[in-house]
Amino acid sequence: MESGDLEPRVAALESQVSNLSGRVQGAEQDAAAARVLAGAADRDVGEIRGEIRDFRNATTASFNAMRQDFVDLRQDFADLREHVDQRFEQVDQGFAEMRGRFDGTSAGLQQIAESLRAVLDDR
Repeated sequence: MESGDLEPRVAALESQVSNLSGRVQGAEQDAAAARVLAGAADRDVGEIRGEIRDFRNATTASFNAMRQDFVDLRQDFADLREHVDQRFEQVDQGFAEMRGRFDGTSAGLQQIAESLRAVLDDR
């Protein structure tokens, strides 16, 4: 190796080391920024998971309440139907009773008419 050649080579090495130091420092800054972003993303994911869990729980509670409302409504409808059926049965019984009374009245009127006809024919 020539000594005259050594000084430019050392200068080139110092330049390369300086360049590499700058690049390493930039990489360190990028890594630090990536860690900050990853931490923020991790917190965001945790928050989103919590929000999704809360939404799922609220939706499940809502569906359970709606299901109970349907059960109650079905029971109310069954009770109403039973009440209406009972009332129709009472109406049917009333009609049957009235029909019996009308038949009795008709038979009585028929007897009266026959009696009147017999009295009028005897005159």
